[in-house]
Amino acid sequence: MIDKNKNPKPNFTPDQNPVSNLNDVEKSMDTKQKGFFGRIRGYFLAGVLVSAPLGITGYVAWAIITFIDHSVTPLIPDAYNPETYLPFNLPGLGLLILIIALTIVGALTAGLFGRWILRAGERVLDSMPVIRSLYSTIKQIFETVLAQKSNAFRDAVLVEYPRKGLWTIAFVTGETEGEIKDLSDFDSVNIYVPTTPNPTSGFLLFVPRKDLVALDMSVEEAIKMVISGGLVTPPKHPLSKSQESSRLTKN
Repeated sequence: MIDKNKNPKPNFTPDQNPVSNLNDVEKSMDTKQKGFFGRIRGYFLAGVLVSAPLGITGYVAWAIITFIDHSVTPLIPDAYNPETYLPFNLPGLGLLILIIALTIVGALTAGLFGRWILRAGERVLDSMPVIRSLYSTIKQIFETVLAQKSNAFRDAVLVEYPRKGLWTIAFVTGETEGEIKDLSDFDSVNIYVPTTPNPTSGFLLFVPRKDLVALDMSVEEAIKMVISGGLVTPPKHPLSKSQESSRLTKN
C-alpha cells in the first residue's frame, strides 16, 4: 500500500529542476530585453549626435540669413526688387545685396574720390563728442582684427588665472603699448581670457610674456574647448621643447 501522508520528493537533477529552468528563462528574457532596448538607445543617441549639429547649424545660418533679408530687402526700391515681380520671396536676396553693396563701397573707398568722401565723413563724426569716441573705437577694433598682418587672436596660450595653481586658456591680442607699457618693468603682452560657454565675454589682462605657456592647438580648437566646457578636446600634439621646459607643475 502507498502511504498517502508521505509526499515523495521529486528526483530532479539541477538541469531538470523546473524552478531553476524558469529562473534561467527569465534571466535570458531580461538579457534580451536589455540588449534590445540598449540597441534602441544607442541608435537614438547616434541619431541625436548626427542630427543635432546639422540642425543647430542650419537653424543659426537660416536665422542670420532671415535677419539680414528682413533688414536689407525693404531698403531696395520696388522697381529694382525682384520679389515685386515674383509670387514668392527669394531667401538670401538681402544677404546677396549686402555683399554686393559692401564690395562696391570697398572699391569706391580704394580710389582717390572715395577716400576724400570718407575723410569728409570722418571729420563730421569727429565733431560729435559721443559718436566720435564710439566710431573711433569700433574702427580701431575692426582694423586690428581684419588686418592681414595682425597678430590679434592668432595664438592660444595657458596662463595662471584667477590664482596661482589654476590654469585657463587665453588668447594673445597683441603687445602691450602706450602708458601701460611705460609703467611696466617687464616684457608684457595683452591677453584675453574668455568665459565659458560664452567666449564673447571675458577679461583683459596684461601679463609678463614669461608667465605664458604657448599651445600648439589652433585658435578655433581652443574656442571649441572653451565653448564646450572642456567636453571637446583637440587632438593631442607632441610637446615642443619650450613646452617641455614650461610643463605645468603643482605648486
